[in-house]
Amino acid sequence: MTAVPFAVNVPDAELVQLYQKLDLTRWPDELEGAGWSYGAPLADVKRLATYWRESFDWRAQETKINDALPQFTTDVDVDGFGTLNIHFVHKRSSRPDAIPLLFQHGWPGSFLEVSKLLPLLTEPTKATDPAFHVVAPSLAGYAFSQAPSKPGFGIRQYAEVAHKIMLQLGYDQYVTQGGDWGAGVTRVMGYLYAPEHCKGSHTNMMHVDKPTLTKQPFLWLLNAIIPYSKREKAALARMGEFFATGAAYSQIQGTRPQTLGYGLADSPVGLLAWIYEKLHEWTDAYPWTDDEILTWVSIYYHSRAGPAASLRIYFENQQPGGGSRGDVEKNKRYPSLPIGVSYFPREIINFPKRWAKTGGNVVYQSAHDKGGHFAAWEMPEALAWDLGKMFGRGGAAFGVVDGKDGYEKEVAKKA
Repeated sequence: MTAVPFAVNVPDAELVQLYQKLDLTRWPDELEGAGWSYGAPLADVKRLATYWRESFDWRAQETKINDALPQFTTDVDVDGFGTLNIHFVHKRSSRPDAIPLLFQHGWPGSFLEVSKLLPLLTEPTKATDPAFHVVAPSLAGYAFSQAPSKPGFGIRQYAEVAHKIMLQLGYDQYVTQGGDWGAGVTRVMGYLYAPEHCKGSHTNMMHVDKPTLTKQPFLWLLNAIIPYSKREKAALARMGEFFATGAAYSQIQGTRPQTLGYGLADSPVGLLAWIYEKLHEWTDAYPWTDDEILTWVSIYYHSRAGPAASLRIYFENQQPGGGSRGDVEKNKRYPSLPIGVSYFPREIINFPKRWAKTGGNVVYQSAHDKGGHFAAWEMPEALAWDLGKMFGRGGAAFGVVDGKDGYEKEVAKKA
């Protein structure tokens, strides 16, 4: 398949309708002194909605995105689901020894998350640091990627799409990086396409289990006798807080995505509040600007399939056989695949470092003092540093990709 250059360009009529809907917003009441305890505060959402209607310049953001990110679309044949037209970012390094890297976003993020990371990875300032050719697809149904039209499109299918894009671009061997749903997608890519194609994987949100006496006796013993560090105790407390007070959105999206979808598709303010809460709660005091918030929300509002399509991955993941972890546990096909993990204190899923080895061949771990769920956006330098340390000279996964990629051959064929 041929990759076609793409530029973001929302129709004028869609913007006119957005402003009409913002003008007709019906606001809820709010309890006095509620703050964030009941959800996104009314004053915050009103301020953002007013800015969206009166001052936010979407056309300027479109230009910024199009100038910074080389974007394309391509058709991908997905087994059992036909052909989907997928949007992706593709930036090659000038370095001939660069490593192909697949970057996968999650919810409520998008391909925008790669933008701060892109220059750090493709053109590192130090010649001794590894460089990467970066590919960042929009998940099917997100941003400007076509959505599947049939039920059952789960983590395996998202992994298949990402893998086939890499092959189409001539990257027969590659490494991956992902957080949130990107972590699940890249993990499944590991067991489906390693060791022939997927050569290494890095994540900033790894789902693992507590070591058990029957499965990991040595790790179980270490876990029993060695106290957790201050950082690990704080991370466990943070995760407990998240599941107690902040995880209901996942149950709603995982059980009744269509019902929720009506509100998010029809009400721009409803979508704004739904996403804004997560941007605030899941970051480590990141100083969001109103332009940043509204650009992230606008990507969903103006998405090709509409914001409801982005919810269905939660539903499919909860169906029998649809989840990434169950597949990995039943198909231990990549015991040697090198895995790296970065830990950020305000990440919502954050286990003690010693638990990581229950999830595979973890060869690199790094804990940072600051950062939250959107590591590539909040802490791009730290994430780029970890990828460099893992895959660079002297790193535990150095040299996992053999030889040059096939991109130049593909270009030569087309010429």
